[in-house]
Amino acid sequence: MDIGKRLQDLRRERGYTQLKMQMLTGIDQSDYSKIERGHRYYTFEQCIKIAKALNTSMDYLAGLTDEKTPYIRRITEAEIK
Repeated sequence: MDIGKRLQDLRRERGYTQLKMQMLTGIDQSDYSKIERGHRYYTFEQCIKIAKALNTSMDYLAGLTDEKTPYIRRITEAEIK
C-alpha cells in the first residue's frame, strides 16, 4: 500500500492544496510534498497534525484501517479549562 498516495487522495478529497496543509499543520509545503511522494516519513507529531487537519485517524494514515472516519476523541478536563 502506498501511504503517500493515500495521504494525497485524502487531501484532494478535502479540496486542500499542499499550501493549505502547510497552513493547517505547520509542516513546510516542500516537506509535505516529500511525504506524499514517499521521499520522507512524517514524525509522530506531524502525523497527529495531519490526521487532525484531514479529519481522519492516524491508523488510516498508516494504512492500518480503511475507515477514514476518525475515532471519537475524548476531551480531558485540562482541555476544557
